[in-house]
Amino acid sequence: MGNCNGLPSTLSHSRLRSIDTTNNDTLSSTLSPPPPLQQPQPQSPQPASPLPPPSNSKLGRVLARPIEDVRATYTFGRELGRGQFGVTYLVTHKQSEQHFACKAIATRNLLNQDDIDDVRREVQIMHHLTGHRNIVELKGAFEDRHYVNLVMELCAGGELFDRIIAKGHYSEREAAKLFRQIVTVVYNCHSMGVMHRDLKPENFLFLSSHEDSPLKATDFGLSVFFKPGEVFRDLVGSAYYVAPEVLRRSYGAEADVWSAGVILYILLSGVPPFWGENEQGIFDSILRGNLDFNSDPWFSISSSAKDLVTKMLRQDPKERLSALDALNHPWMREDGEASDKPIDIAVLTRMKQFRAMNKLKKVALRVIAENLSEEKIIGLKEMFKSMDTDNSGTITYEELKTGLPKLGTRLSEKEVKQLMEAADVDGNGTIDYMEFITATMHMNRMEEEDHIYKAFEYFDVDKSGYITMEELAQALKKYNMGDAKTIREIIAEVDTDNDGKINYDEFVAMMKKGNPDMVTNRRKR
Repeated sequence: MGNCNGLPSTLSHSRLRSIDTTNNDTLSSTLSPPPPLQQPQPQSPQPASPLPPPSNSKLGRVLARPIEDVRATYTFGRELGRGQFGVTYLVTHKQSEQHFACKAIATRNLLNQDDIDDVRREVQIMHHLTGHRNIVELKGAFEDRHYVNLVMELCAGGELFDRIIAKGHYSEREAAKLFRQIVTVVYNCHSMGVMHRDLKPENFLFLSSHEDSPLKATDFGLSVFFKPGEVFRDLVGSAYYVAPEVLRRSYGAEADVWSAGVILYILLSGVPPFWGENEQGIFDSILRGNLDFNSDPWFSISSSAKDLVTKMLRQDPKERLSALDALNHPWMREDGEASDKPIDIAVLTRMKQFRAMNKLKKVALRVIAENLSEEKIIGLKEMFKSMDTDNSGTITYEELKTGLPKLGTRLSEKEVKQLMEAADVDGNGTIDYMEFITATMHMNRMEEEDHIYKAFEYFDVDKSGYITMEELAQALKKYNMGDAKTIREIIAEVDTDNDGKINYDEFVAMMKKGNPDMVTNRRKR
């Protein structure tokens, strides 16, 4: 799949998942690029796993959702680039006039179920990782009769790859600033149960052309959901960055750390650590694993930087640093000191935010969660299943206490208990599936006006345009929260005009509270 701005990808995303290297993979004009990998020759004209036509012609065969005309919402402009499966365009939202990138994937190129599953999973994973500062934000996925259109934030600053070519290599301070963002992405992905599997400079884009622009990870076309200890065997990635265990076809999330280590080596030196005259030569070099610190500019690079590179490029994945270890490495600390900001996993941060909310907002989020599409919550569903070890459909205190450390965080028993009590909205001592989704979904799910409006309607039973004390009490009673004291506290907090009831504007203001990035226009009633 192409990146968010559609620049040509070096990855072959065919059903066979072979690795491909093209001229884009060379990282210095002084190096000769390896020849392109020979693609597998087709056997016979028989298509693999032919797909039956959809049972409902109004549903798209890829996303399995009602067909939508993306051009009714967005005006298409110039082409930004093209990849193997589609073309990316500059698009403008007709109402807000904001600019985005839209990757149009031709459905005629998706020949079998594997291809379709790849696109679906890319959409699911981008929804799952939503809200991270260093990950390209998916604004929406649309399917019409000929294309799947992925509308994403526009990354106008170009690829990290191009800046490396222009600069040759970075100073240690500059490299550390960029690399912290890269490893933060790896840590966030892994803590959310996602392996990227194609980390390389081409797949990190600058949001703008400014020197201090944030980096954004993109191209999740080869990414997969994974569980701790799960072993993968398919050969995927890009030649210079692929880990040795991937070549041996037995790997886990540690392979992403290797790829990040290769990027760090390149940031510091301008050339890849493992080189060959052709693809096989590159792989042989990777399997040997000999790092060259005896040529320029390595003589002038600190021993701490070399230590981090070495520990991220250990041949044995069990000896390799984790992403969290890398973030805590002395070289990665800003100005030589550890950041005073604790590194929290996204799910934990969301649960802490949920804990601080009033009970009206918690129930409103439950209504929103119940109306989210499967593709937006499937990643959280996988996380729930991994914690629900006895497959009971609920997470107990013990399961939560055991499951959170597997995601990459350590909590005291008191903290686990607090999160348990916060997520257990109905107070029955366990967290059911929908309670987990409600407590861990990202707050930008409220950016869609219809979500907030549906939640308001849930409480406004008589459709008067107000939530009365009686309606609030009735709604909260379902979750054993409808005591008189709670009702009075909520009304006192939300009812800003002191008329004893909650109107829609007051409800929206409450939902937006604590979410500074959320913008919602008032809905006319």
